[in-house]
Amino acid sequence: MCIESIRKNSTYAHQIIVHVNEGSDGTLQWLQEQSSICYSHTSQNIGICYALNIMAEMSTTNYILYMNDDMYVCPEWDKHLLEEINSIGHHFFFISATAIEPVPQSRCSIKGDFGKDIKSFNEEKLLKSYAGLPKEDWQGATWPPNVVHKSLWALVGGYSIEFSPGMYSDPDFSMKLWKAGVRYFKGVARSRVYHFGSVSVKRVNKNGGYYTFISKWGLTAGTFSKYYLRRGQKFDGELAVPEKKLYRSVKSLYKGVVAIFHRK
Repeated sequence: MCIESIRKNSTYAHQIIVHVNEGSDGTLQWLQEQSSICYSHTSQNIGICYALNIMAEMSTTNYILYMNDDMYVCPEWDKHLLEEINSIGHHFFFISATAIEPVPQSRCSIKGDFGKDIKSFNEEKLLKSYAGLPKEDWQGATWPPNVVHKSLWALVGGYSIEFSPGMYSDPDFSMKLWKAGVRYFKGVARSRVYHFGSVSVKRVNKNGGYYTFISKWGLTAGTFSKYYLRRGQKFDGELAVPEKKLYRSVKSLYKGVVAIFHRK
């Protein structure tokens, strides 16, 4: 369904790359019949970090867009992203499409229940309603679908495998971009996808990404998202380095000590 929505609702042609974890459900056989799709395959579930890095090496385009397989893209989703890219004038950006979710997972999402799985999905209702759901452009692009220039992906080394199979790899990637000097983190409200909501991730054993992030960066992912990325706030231009606050420094120090005892 995800791939069919890309084929049906995109304005432009795209190189579609899929990584198949295991694939014992028939996915691998289906992809072998799709001459227009590039794919990689591992017999075991290697998680999103390794998979994304494998697929990035296979890409032939200037931009890499990462999308979860439990998403359905709405018409002109890619047109609005490319218009945003062309308006920026440089490659130091990270932008996201905006997810419509039955139960919004953050302030960045739009509430709209068009089905919680493929069986209950009301495609016709979504296509009639998606464009009229109110939402403004927002700060703090982190989650997929997101797009970055291939040179910037290479500069920061893609997704960090210490976060395998993937929890907290998204804010880690944004932090790496921040450290590289990126300050343009924009969620594009007009570019919309329907997100069924963490369907695939329910099948894997989660990593301790919360503490890995703290140990690596010296602050929590929540502090980074709230005060650096200002995630979910109305977009008002490039971000600035937040003013240092004693209570945040104390919190980060405390969490850093706690993280030591959670290392495996």
